[in-house]
Amino acid sequence: MGAAMTESTHASESTTECTTTSTTTRSAPADAPVPDTRETSAPGRDLSDDTRLGLYSTMVLSRTYEEAILREYHADKGPGFDIGKGLIPGEMHLSAGQEPVAAGVCAHLTAEDAVTATHRPHHFAVAHGVDMKKMTAEIFGRTTGLGRGRGGHMHLFDPDVHFSCSGIVAEGYPPALGMAFAFKRRGTDAIAVAVAGEGAANQGAFHESLNLAALWKLPVVFIVEDNEWGISVARTASTAVSSNAVRAAGYGIPGERIEDNDVEAVYQAAGRAVERARAGEGPSLIEVATLRLWGHFEGDAQGYRTDLDDITALDPIPRYESRLREAGVLDDAAVDSARERAVTQVEEAIDFAKDSDIPDPADLMKYIFAEEER
Repeated sequence: MGAAMTESTHASESTTECTTTSTTTRSAPADAPVPDTRETSAPGRDLSDDTRLGLYSTMVLSRTYEEAILREYHADKGPGFDIGKGLIPGEMHLSAGQEPVAAGVCAHLTAEDAVTATHRPHHFAVAHGVDMKKMTAEIFGRTTGLGRGRGGHMHLFDPDVHFSCSGIVAEGYPPALGMAFAFKRRGTDAIAVAVAGEGAANQGAFHESLNLAALWKLPVVFIVEDNEWGISVARTASTAVSSNAVRAAGYGIPGERIEDNDVEAVYQAAGRAVERARAGEGPSLIEVATLRLWGHFEGDAQGYRTDLDDITALDPIPRYESRLREAGVLDDAAVDSARERAVTQVEEAIDFAKDSDIPDPADLMKYIFAEEER
């Protein structure tokens, strides 16, 4: 299970081989070393109640965290909306709606595994066990933050769990290869997970990374979060293929697309990819059809979207909650308990950040170069 889990498919197209489950499609060249998934069970059949509760709890924690960040971000931006004002100045990109991706993937990781995330990173940071107090302090620009308050929410680095993110599109793919190469050279079974949005799959770094990882059989799992929007550009207006998973075939690696933002299908697909990477069989690509509930950034009027009236009904957390209630896994007490634990942890992190010092302007030039201890 992942560090944060304390409790316990548009079908893709291929001209070579295509194997389908109830919610996923897997494609790869016929001669590629792809695990046989023809007998893959339907999502959820093999998941224990503890695993499903863990997935739910991680999603709730991530959403609770971002709702608190949203509250604090907008608390003092007025009058009007001044992006440079307030406790949290600057841009803010929130991941509400994309929690199933992080929860399902990170459930298979340990603190020894690496994750490189995007400019919308909080759900993966939470799911991978990044120190929430230090992360919050960094978002608030305080000295106790992960980067001593100098990086902000798009540049979070936690070496204790090998987590990093960046505001540059597709930037995380090449560094993930570097970490995976190091893990392999050291003879460990640690892996790297590289996360990008569907827009990043059109970047050169995406294709270069898939090629090199496949060539060197690096232990990497490539994740594409398809929330259908590259800022304000629809995926259909920018991408020639209906599923980025089919691009894996060009590099001889497994490619799989998960539909309907299904956390259990993500969990199972990630399990196969992680197992393959740890066994030394090389990389895999998983694309998840997910959902951006809120704007590209806070302050985004979203005039380009026509789906806003219907989007609330697609929120993955209440949908999964209902699913677990119907299965007898969740009841009112369990829901309340998960929410209470999340609120407690999150508010402690918010308080920690607010109580921390603001960097001294006199220290502006510190932490740029390595400093010798005297």
